[in-house]
Amino acid sequence: MENSNISWTDNTWNPWIGCRHVSAECDHCYADAAVTRRMKQDFNDVHLSQTWRDPLKWNREAQKSGQRSRVFCASYSDFFIQDADAWRDEAWKLIRECSNLDWQILTKRPQLITARLPKDWGNGWPNVWLGTTCGVRSSYSRVDALRNIPAAVRFISAEPLLESLHDINLTGYHWLIVGGESGPGFRPMCDEWAAELRDICTRQQVGFFFKQHSAFKPGQGAELYGKKYHESPLVHIAMKGEYL
Repeated sequence: MENSNISWTDNTWNPWIGCRHVSAECDHCYADAAVTRRMKQDFNDVHLSQTWRDPLKWNREAQKSGQRSRVFCASYSDFFIQDADAWRDEAWKLIRECSNLDWQILTKRPQLITARLPKDWGNGWPNVWLGTTCGVRSSYSRVDALRNIPAAVRFISAEPLLESLHDINLTGYHWLIVGGESGPGFRPMCDEWAAELRDICTRQQVGFFFKQHSAFKPGQGAELYGKKYHESPLVHIAMKGEYL
């Protein structure tokens, strides 16, 4: 999908489509609904898409404009799902070639990442951000798993935020996305839960991005207590004394 309506990215790219539910955050999965109802496909059947040339176009556009573009990779799947093992090396090759794009790879399976990284990963490719989903305390193990994997940017998506995460450990992370659930039968999010995470980010110098409140329509209520928070990842660059 080009020009994504997801506020924290610019484009979404799905090299493959399909996934399986693994935790409470998946219960009202927007991707499942889109694939099942709109595409009329079996969400549990992971299969290749026809969009593999799209990133090449975005990369050329970014190079021409001099403005980097963000790409949310695998919004209708999970980049590290085992079913995609046969195709992932080719996806990594494309990601490497598209160096003018910042790739946002969000997974609910961080325990599978290490064995599926490219051989030249080293301390992380500079254009790849690794993230994991954590909207309930029972998902803290994901946060711990990703913390130990080298990456230029590590981030957490607390979306949907389903309970207080007041004791979450953000050590090693650069960015936190917070959002309530949207769609029919959405589960409510308390503003206080989002505010707790905002304050933790402030104390620990982690970029805080508030996406939306829980609502029927996506994108409703993008302000938290009357203020919009669209911070970028805070990654300290020691030699330059700058932040990303």
